[in-house]
Amino acid sequence: MSNFLAVDTSSRYLTVAAQKGDRSVLRHLPDCAMQHSVILMDEIDKALNEISLSPAECDFFAAVTGPGSFTGIRIGIAAVKGFALATGKRLLAITSFDLIAYNVTDENFYAVIDAGRGSYYVCGYAPGADGKRTVALQPCYMSGESVAKLDAPLYGFEDLPLNNYTKTDVKNSLHPVVCANQARLTDEIYALYVRKSQAEENRNAT
Repeated sequence: MSNFLAVDTSSRYLTVAAQKGDRSVLRHLPDCAMQHSVILMDEIDKALNEISLSPAECDFFAAVTGPGSFTGIRIGIAAVKGFALATGKRLLAITSFDLIAYNVTDENFYAVIDAGRGSYYVCGYAPGADGKRTVALQPCYMSGESVAKLDAPLYGFEDLPLNNYTKTDVKNSLHPVVCANQARLTDEIYALYVRKSQAEENRNAT
């Protein structure tokens, strides 16, 4: 088994998962009031200490790259990039959509994330070859009115005012999703920005 450290700072919650051999640890704060920059390193330290894992022993480092909180995403990516640079290890990008899809058994569905101001980030899934899923709708930014017209069940990890919507468990998704996607290791990861940040939109408007 691979040794790894994974973090999810893409939303109001904070999740840190680590594995060393057959031992693993999960730390999850359901609402850290968007204080990821203050809390993250302490939670990482606690997780690593719990299973006696050092950064040098990790085979790779993973982070959720979005979509979600622009600031939170950058904090998580910067943290794992720092560990990877210091140890010479590789990286793994996990999307927020990956976490949602892990909990869904439907063949056709949409993963939905609140984008604020009545809009949503959406990714559509459908059956693919060899029993694997394929992305039927690439990650996009949609109005609430457009989401309401989608013709398949909706899933996410927040309380959303949508019909045909089911809230899934984000807490226990990070570790298994990282384990299932180790073939996607790379030397660089980037934030998944489905739309421009509010600061960029405001700058362009002026």
